[in-house]
Amino acid sequence: MKTSLSPIISGTMNWGAWDKKLSADEMAHTIHMCLENGITTFDHADIYGGYTTEAEFGEGFKKSRLSREKIQLISKCGIEHVTGNRNNKIKHYNYSKEYIIWSVENSLKNLQTEYLDVLLLHRPSPLMVADEIAEAITKLQSEGKIVDFGLSNFTASQTDLIRQKIDVSYNQIQFSATHFTPMLDGSLDHMQVNGIRPMAWNPLGTVFREDSEKTRWMKQLLASLVQKYEVGADVLLLAWILKHPAKILPIAGTVNVGRIQQLMKATQLEMELEDWFAIWTESMGDKVP
Repeated sequence: MKTSLSPIISGTMNWGAWDKKLSADEMAHTIHMCLENGITTFDHADIYGGYTTEAEFGEGFKKSRLSREKIQLISKCGIEHVTGNRNNKIKHYNYSKEYIIWSVENSLKNLQTEYLDVLLLHRPSPLMVADEIAEAITKLQSEGKIVDFGLSNFTASQTDLIRQKIDVSYNQIQFSATHFTPMLDGSLDHMQVNGIRPMAWNPLGTVFREDSEKTRWMKQLLASLVQKYEVGADVLLLAWILKHPAKILPIAGTVNVGRIQQLMKATQLEMELEDWFAIWTESMGDKVP
């Protein structure tokens, strides 16, 4: 692990065509806002925006006039979507040596950068060949096109399959107070044992996305904790993740300036032990075993 990433990462999945449709100027402004508030790492994937968001971000970063050394760029490859930009008949995964190398070089061109700080394989494929993946990563690292390598959504056994051939520094997984399975099924334990840094996508979980009895109870609890800690509920949910000893890096997808200015408060918040367990208990709907 050669890179140093910010403790909270900015997720760009919704910056472009898939949601916010930010202009290059708006992207430049958002990048500046993130940096001003201590968020220096940006998480991409080639497929975001139907293979368009990386290039739009690249234009935004160019307009920001920031030096490349000020930020860290993560991107992912391996998913082949059915979209007007690609001649794919069905969504599938591709981890051939040639495709990985081509994908990275395409991401570099779109992001207008000479290297990625971290490359992740986006989702595991039953047909992936560890030797072929290792050859591609070794070549890309030797050429300075990627610094660190990791995985995304891989199980412990799938990670070990790749680790036997090439070092794995990161695994980006779904983890939140409402999706806590990775801390019970051995996933986070496996990462700690093997020196793999977890990243968490969708770190706020379903609290603000679903209206159910569980989320209503959770919101009530969070409302009381908001008063106690004097921070927003989203900050509390990030702090809940950050308290885990695996040193998880949450990926926050907001482009709202007010929220960006608050996110890093989670890194200073010392959540009391019983409050941490109260959030987990509320999510489980039962007491701990």
